[in-house]
Amino acid sequence: QFLFVVTFTTFLLCCVEYDVLFANRPLNHSHAGGAAPDRGKVTLPDAVLPAPQCARRIRASGWIIFLLVMAAVFWLYRLVKVVCSLLSYWEIRTFYVKALNIPSEGLCNYSWQEVQARLISLQRRQQMCVHKRELTELDIYHRILRFKNYTVAMVNKSLLPVRFRVPLLGPVVFLTQGLKYNLELLLFWGPGSLFQNKWSLRPQCKRAGARRELARRLARAMVLLGLANLLLCPCVLVWQLLYAFFSYAEVIKREPGSLGARRWSLYGRHYLRHFNELNHELQARLSRGYKPATKYMNSFTSPLLTVLAKNVGFFAGSILAVLIVLTVYDEDVLTVQHILTAITLLGLVVTLARSFIPDEHTVWCPEQLLQRVLAHVHYMPDHWQGNASRSETRGEMAQLFQYKAVSAGTAEPGGRWDPPPAPPDAPHHPQVFILEELLSPILTPLILIFALPARALDIVDFFRNFTVEVVGVGDICSFAQLDVRNHGNPQVGGGRPRVGVGGPGRGPAHPRAPQWLSAGQTEASVYQQAENGKTELSLMHFAITNPRWQPPPPSELFLSQLKEKVQQDAAAAPPAQRILAEGPLGTSLLS
Repeated sequence: QFLFVVTFTTFLLCCVEYDVLFANRPLNHSHAGGAAPDRGKVTLPDAVLPAPQCARRIRASGWIIFLLVMAAVFWLYRLVKVVCSLLSYWEIRTFYVKALNIPSEGLCNYSWQEVQARLISLQRRQQMCVHKRELTELDIYHRILRFKNYTVAMVNKSLLPVRFRVPLLGPVVFLTQGLKYNLELLLFWGPGSLFQNKWSLRPQCKRAGARRELARRLARAMVLLGLANLLLCPCVLVWQLLYAFFSYAEVIKREPGSLGARRWSLYGRHYLRHFNELNHELQARLSRGYKPATKYMNSFTSPLLTVLAKNVGFFAGSILAVLIVLTVYDEDVLTVQHILTAITLLGLVVTLARSFIPDEHTVWCPEQLLQRVLAHVHYMPDHWQGNASRSETRGEMAQLFQYKAVSAGTAEPGGRWDPPPAPPDAPHHPQVFILEELLSPILTPLILIFALPARALDIVDFFRNFTVEVVGVGDICSFAQLDVRNHGNPQVGGGRPRVGVGGPGRGPAHPRAPQWLSAGQTEASVYQQAENGKTELSLMHFAITNPRWQPPPPSELFLSQLKEKVQQDAAAAPPAQRILAEGPLGTSLLS
């Protein structure tokens, strides 16, 4: 794709004669045997310049040559990475076939739990990890998710990403793929990062006396990396624009309403992720919550916008119908200048207008829809309960479940309208995925230069205070040990899988929230505890996903008490028929 985009863009800039293509300049065509009458039709070969002339145009433009050189350097870098990855993949394939006895053609028939069980059994027989006799499921997850657990913990403790207030927009959380790549380069695998290799933190990072010197080095590295990003900004920005155009232009023409769909934001994926949750586990969980989340967000409608969309659709559809009838009656209408452009644009307007008109058969049941989202997302502040129909609740949900391309504060397909802002202490504006990625080359260097250096000391302290060395695994984030005693949070959640998404690190989701069952079992201070009950939730999720795992005694005590509490709640719960009858959907069905 990269080679195609670069080659095709260069061809469009230097090898096409647009005056001929647009018929602004007549061409005289002649046969080899003599002159022939001019023909008015222009073919594509007529507008393409010969190869020597195209090459001269490329050599005459220093800017194009510079971009081509930068593209070639980047492509060679990617080629080296691909070759290294292929060698690594070949080693993995050999390990699966020879050590785990899993043939390549049958790999798709194995679940991750089966692969993991074979790996644990192989360790018992051959002791691949020489430092310990037994490998547990938690050890394997620690090796795979070493860096990811650090990132999830920093998001949970509000160290990352950067929050800032934008005029007219209010508080904004900015996290893109480009910024995430730079952060990982700084912290985990880049030259001079805090990790000296894939499994061990630098020794000076563990010494309290070196914290200020390390923080100065990290801040300086952030500034230098920001300057490098600023220098490469034109190249990256050109690439982002071209790639977005080639990726979404056809989608806009074929299905304009698709860009108004939503997706789990990059920030939302990190915020909703449990400790020790693999990529496919997170993807499956969020995918199950996608449809109910979409239905919940789409349940908010604007009558004024619906009336406006109906009228715009009627006017545009009427003009489009007349043009189509005239084209059917006489195809020469298509030769009129810009008639095809008008038909295409009117079709887009009609499609967009229809997407803003809600389904007349929709049943208004936001509480039930939000409960369905909670069943998969696992995080919900207590003040959402009973307030699912409020715009503030939807605004808090919108920071995690963002638009793909519709501007913040605008309507979304289906007659849905972005409601009034959420409370000022939480970022509430729908993040715009495509717009964010397009602005990332500009904003990322600014964040690296001006915003992140102030947090360098806090980041160094975080890695020093929350890193533990596990035999046979290496240095890992202590939150990933799922230790309720050292990182439990007794202040939020009420013993249920429901905590705040109004912003990690803000303390209790509700000032009068009942306590977790870990109250009295934890010795963690406010600084040591994971915010919003993430340790407890992650422990529950890991124990359910890996039923053969033997948790340490404190965690096992917490899980056993939780099971007892769930059984008591289930025994005291009202019958399912009465719960169903209390909601508007149930009333409608039972009527």
